[in-house]
Amino acid sequence: MATAHATPAGRGYQASKDQLLARLGRIKGQVSGIERMIEQDRYCIDVLTQISAIQAALDKVALGLLDGHARTCVLDAEAEHQEERAVELMAAVGRLMRRG
Repeated sequence: MATAHATPAGRGYQASKDQLLARLGRIKGQVSGIERMIEQDRYCIDVLTQISAIQAALDKVALGLLDGHARTCVLDAEAEHQEERAVELMAAVGRLMRRG
């Protein structure tokens, strides 16, 4: 469930947006590759290996977003918003770590 928050004029990932989009494009290609592997009845372990690679790539995207958020939305926030933003950041980290 997404919630609306007051955010700075730019997002934390704005400077690296092109890099994030490129990485997501590669991930999309990897997912398509898995679809083909399943259509071709490829060996299960090979498919699982590719799934693991996609999960690692998504983790890198998430870490990039967390880094940008910490630097711009938490550290650069007005003093009265920093604690709220830090709590929000740690909740996001917690959600990422509970996966699987």
